[in-house]
Amino acid sequence: MNNQKLIEREIFKSIKKHLLKKEVTVIVGARQTGKTTLLNQLADWLVKSGKAKQAQIKFFNLDLITDLEGIKDQGNFVKFLKEETVKEKFLFVFIDEIQRLESPGRFLKGIYDLNMPVKFVITGSSSLEIKSKIFESLTGRKRIFQLWPFSFFESLSWQDRGLLDIVSKKDLSTINQKKIQDFFYDFVIFGGYPRVVSAESKDEKIKILNEIYSSYIEKDIVGFMNIKNPFTFSKLAALLGDQIGNLLNLKEISNTLAINFRTTENYLSALENTFVINLARPYFTNSRKELTKMPKVYFIDNGLRNLSVKYFADFLNNRDKGKLLENFVLSSLLKEWNGTINYWRTKDKNEVDFVLKDYYGHTIPLEVKAAEMRKAEAGKGLKSFIERYKPQKALVVNLSLEEDIKIKNTIVQYVLPYKIESVFKDISRRINDKL
Repeated sequence: MNNQKLIEREIFKSIKKHLLKKEVTVIVGARQTGKTTLLNQLADWLVKSGKAKQAQIKFFNLDLITDLEGIKDQGNFVKFLKEETVKEKFLFVFIDEIQRLESPGRFLKGIYDLNMPVKFVITGSSSLEIKSKIFESLTGRKRIFQLWPFSFFESLSWQDRGLLDIVSKKDLSTINQKKIQDFFYDFVIFGGYPRVVSAESKDEKIKILNEIYSSYIEKDIVGFMNIKNPFTFSKLAALLGDQIGNLLNLKEISNTLAINFRTTENYLSALENTFVINLARPYFTNSRKELTKMPKVYFIDNGLRNLSVKYFADFLNNRDKGKLLENFVLSSLLKEWNGTINYWRTKDKNEVDFVLKDYYGHTIPLEVKAAEMRKAEAGKGLKSFIERYKPQKALVVNLSLEEDIKIKNTIVQYVLPYKIESVFKDISRRINDKL
């Protein structure tokens, strides 16, 4: 959609730098998260920056039969590239939905190894297919970028750029605070798919979410991943939507749906690898134990979750308010946190919603409270985690309180949910500054 071009995705700068490297640029993400729009933005930048003329950029959308037919014969495509690079010094080739090719990894590797003056920028909508068909063949020849639905900050940039510039400040006026809260409550219910964010009414948002899900079922699940029973698959999605934030018992789910355990595993894998759900696994210092415990299930996007259960009540009056806020935090973590995301639960029922660990050994417990807290009090689970693991920092997301307290030697920061992205960015910056 043209309106998406009005905002620059946060990932844009990183991908822009990689366009000038020989490696294949791989952009993966769910359908309708804006991959095609991002390709157009990158092409515009190449032209405006003088890195490429319009004639040096070729687009292929493999959802279109004509483009797929034109590109699928590798020998003929190599001939085409040689013809194009006779006239120009360098050619940028953008290929949308690369997984439509039968063997895209081998296809690209063969051309890459010819060392032609060609730069490939590709997208894909299934991490399972991208991994199996591209990752192995392109070892050492590619870099992967993940494009998610809009973060809240990206959504706010669409709604009101001025509010984005002040959202992280303390002591905002009640007028602007109310505006930001209203945008946030809407985002938690309808999610961050670009077309949904830009829709003008709630009814339109729900219709677009229905279109997105229907297209996903038709193109990815039935057509591409060859799942034979889309009705049962949709029932599983609804069941998972009702269980966000809960432990996932595959045996119980299989019994409820009257399907065998292996089919349940396959359906779950399909949902995870097409970027619909995320499974958070337990935190242990012994990784062998971690693999034996049940995961907790979340949806990548709150709007798609609410569509799965057919329930879009306003956030403050929503029966699932706590689940939705926790799901929002998980979604924000996936977009912002550079490290692992787990949960913590002990046999004596001490629990922390999320445990964040970066790649340098720093651990941060995070609790989510869908309540207006009046006093900075840590719960039993968080205190227990602090006592056992002694982290330097802990976070408590809540609806009203911004304050720091100290428990033993751990700084516990109470943060508003719509500021959590800036908190994650600040933590990452501080970690990098210390390295």
